[in-house]
Amino acid sequence: MTERPAERGSYHHGALPEALVAAAFALLDEEGPAKVTMREVARRAGVSAGAPFRHFPDRQALLTEVADRVLADFERWQLAEIERREGPAMKALGLGFVRYAIRHPHRFELVRSRVFTASRQPELRQRLSGIDEALIEFIVADQEAGRLRPGDPALVGLAGQALVYGLAQMIVDGYLPAEKAEELAEQVVDTFGQGVGNRP
Repeated sequence: MTERPAERGSYHHGALPEALVAAAFALLDEEGPAKVTMREVARRAGVSAGAPFRHFPDRQALLTEVADRVLADFERWQLAEIERREGPAMKALGLGFVRYAIRHPHRFELVRSRVFTASRQPELRQRLSGIDEALIEFIVADQEAGRLRPGDPALVGLAGQALVYGLAQMIVDGYLPAEKAEELAEQVVDTFGQGVGNRP
């Protein structure tokens, strides 16, 4: 997503939107959502200042597309966390959430403004539904395997999300020391797990 886009005039039909999103994604990681402007994205993509508006009606539409890419990357990250960890998938997902936010604070900021709001953006609904459904499936599998207590999977998932979202925000905001963030995250998630996990 951060590869340098092609030079001006070298795009084939349909390639420019992808190049614009790639440029916006790189700019997001470097400087944060506030610095992602149509003019700067166009400059980085090597096109005229008006070219992005042929594909994205405004800056908000471009940022929504970038947010969708962030969510897709986050999904891949979470699946990798589950594969590399033993034990309940919910713990892996919780720690994965915090780690992703720590490593990509600007992506976390963008998603927070697009997802954790009073109204989720309709353009992200399909991606978000897939993430939510996968979370419930992992919780149910852990319950059936005896790693989690029986209970409403949706409520367990919401409790877990609230915990790691708040923890990630406290770390990103600097309230908790970044150098101890992962150690704290592990301890907090373990403490939460003691309340919902079945003991052997």
